[in-house]
Amino acid sequence: MLSHEDNEVMCRVGPGTPGGELLRRYWQPIAGEAELTAENPKMRVRALGEDLVLFRDGQGRLGLVEEQCCHRSASLFWGFVEDDGLRCPYHGWKFDCGGTCIEMPFEPKDSTLKAHVKQRAYPVQALGGMIFAYMGPSPAPLLPRWNQLLRTDGVAGIYVQPILDCNWVQVMENSVDPCHTYYLHAHTLVLKGKGGEGAYYYRPIEKLNFELVEEPNWTGIRKQRIYGGEQAEEEDGHPLIFPNMLLSPQREHIVMHLRLAIDDTHTRVFRHQFTPTPDGSEVAQPNQVPVAYIGPIRDENGVYHMNNFSSHDGMAWETQGAITDRARENLGVTDTGVAMYRRLLREQIKRVQDGKEPVGVIRDPKLNECIDIHVSRGQARVAREAAKVQA
Repeated sequence: MLSHEDNEVMCRVGPGTPGGELLRRYWQPIAGEAELTAENPKMRVRALGEDLVLFRDGQGRLGLVEEQCCHRSASLFWGFVEDDGLRCPYHGWKFDCGGTCIEMPFEPKDSTLKAHVKQRAYPVQALGGMIFAYMGPSPAPLLPRWNQLLRTDGVAGIYVQPILDCNWVQVMENSVDPCHTYYLHAHTLVLKGKGGEGAYYYRPIEKLNFELVEEPNWTGIRKQRIYGGEQAEEEDGHPLIFPNMLLSPQREHIVMHLRLAIDDTHTRVFRHQFTPTPDGSEVAQPNQVPVAYIGPIRDENGVYHMNNFSSHDGMAWETQGAITDRARENLGVTDTGVAMYRRLLREQIKRVQDGKEPVGVIRDPKLNECIDIHVSRGQARVAREAAKVQA
């Protein structure tokens, strides 16, 4: 169990909060690259409690700026994307992708105001079809080059899940709770007459293992299930990547779950799904990784339909409350991974408070050529040496 004070430290993500300052040391997933189109080159983004506008200018450059204009606070979302920036719809002030004001219509020609005005902006980069933002202090670390986002020996897709009405830590704790799959997923689907993916998890779990992994370019917690019965199997295990990612094999796919803390009580999950070719052969890649939107987790009456994993997980996370009261919990042995994650989270928050860099922040390019984390499960075994990446 956690005290109310410790819980607040972990869960609040706004500017200046301990948890928010930790997350701001890492690149955050904010959108699928294909969500920006020629017809709609801008979109609202809410991340870590801040309202922002993501846009691509006429030269193809990405920008991420505070939504409220620094002139008179009108929304830049309704502005005009031009060749060299984003123009405010209210009075026409124009800002480039870095937030620099490059034009002030109607101001005197000799005015120096433009040199003193800057719209709050954050660095953004695209990788593997995802757009990431860094919202912390300068200089920004390197954007991790995850093998999952670089591979070309298969087909990738991005699936955007509905916004969850709960805190991001509740979503992440699920990633180190390996026994929930038996009842929440498998048993639920079997009772509804649905087998499929859930069938894999419908077998006795004899043992759970948890390991803290500390590599030079990533830190996380690897969980492992050891199954008994007629379908006995010892999984290789798959990791929670600190602070807010999960790498998971699912049948023929490898899925990277990227979790964005929208604010204290809302979370968005992006699923980057990669399907490798059986023989490791290369596949011609599209200009952009396609983006699809996963359907609602509730039915037309607002009730969790419980027909798929997204609805199962959403029910479990949201019904804990917007920010769950961890002081009332009673953890068991199977919650060892949850306790490990909370301890790691609190330790890294303390490091940032002490002016130190948290784990997994990369500044050495040699550590960032390709971060390859081996995962496998049943039919989805994909060997590390078979992975191929773009040069």
